[in-house]
Amino acid sequence: MSANSTNTSAPVRKAVIPVAGRGTRFLPATKAMPKEMLPVVDKPAVEYVVEEVSGAGITDVLLVTGRGKGAIEDHFDHTRELETALERKGDTEKLEAVKRSTNLAHIHFVRQGEPKGLGHAVLQGKDHVAGEPFAVLLGDDLIDARDPLLTDMIAVRERLGGSVVALLEVDPAQINLYGAAAVEGVEATGIGSLGEGDVVRVTELVEKPPVDEAPSNLAVIGRYVLDPAVFGVLENTAPGRGGEIQLTDALQTLAGMDPAEGGGVYGVVFRGRRYDTGDKLDYLKAVVQLACDREDLGPDFGAWLGEYVARRRVELGSDPDAAGRAAEPVPGTPSAR
Repeated sequence: MSANSTNTSAPVRKAVIPVAGRGTRFLPATKAMPKEMLPVVDKPAVEYVVEEVSGAGITDVLLVTGRGKGAIEDHFDHTRELETALERKGDTEKLEAVKRSTNLAHIHFVRQGEPKGLGHAVLQGKDHVAGEPFAVLLGDDLIDARDPLLTDMIAVRERLGGSVVALLEVDPAQINLYGAAAVEGVEATGIGSLGEGDVVRVTELVEKPPVDEAPSNLAVIGRYVLDPAVFGVLENTAPGRGGEIQLTDALQTLAGMDPAEGGGVYGVVFRGRRYDTGDKLDYLKAVVQLACDREDLGPDFGAWLGEYVARRRVELGSDPDAAGRAAEPVPGTPSAR
């Protein structure tokens, strides 16, 4: 089967994760460190994404890298010296944490060469995917492990064929920051954990439209399950917005193609927990949210955070009544024990 062929009955066994971006929003931290390696609590963002892939039953992962991304390859490789040192110390907890990233999946790497857009990055996976449907995940969007978004998207692909994108309702004033979708209803009950209205047919996709021209407030977020027909489309997709090859433009073409040729695009409207690490403020929010949910960190960190917010209100003069609350230890914190 050629890499441009489509196999509608094949299972989704492979994932492509583009990690070649420059990370300029996080300079100077990303001057020498890939943005995907910035820690979210105590794991780099890219590890959360590979964990999500593994949790959906996919064990073959291709990371599309670029210049200066060697730390990502090192992270998913064995570090014999560190592992040996931890074994000698008897620190089994840290040893398992170090080994975990290496054992999540069979991980491969290919270089994009030069960043020409998300569509171009996905195209680098053509030979590796070899004619099979595959998942694409972007590292800016972290999906909570308790929400089986990717698993549900794979189930939609298996039931309906075509390609599947994740959609999120956003503030209409913010839709110009995303790809926007026009949709229509589809009968697709009993798929995964999805309910009525969670699956739609995508009829139009526009990359970062002006607010007054957006077809809806349904934004495409960084999860895709793609038919291999996308490669033939991408090879013939001219540079679009920003002079880059846009995956959104290729999906727009797929939406109008015959299903027998790999056409058709469906959307899963996501209503779960998403952590956006795409800019500094949202990154900080993601760290706080995930830390508060941790069993080992959440109770003490959450209590401290409550105290800190109360003190800040006093300092800023926005909540005079908080003075007494800030002076008293919060139950569950070390100072209250």
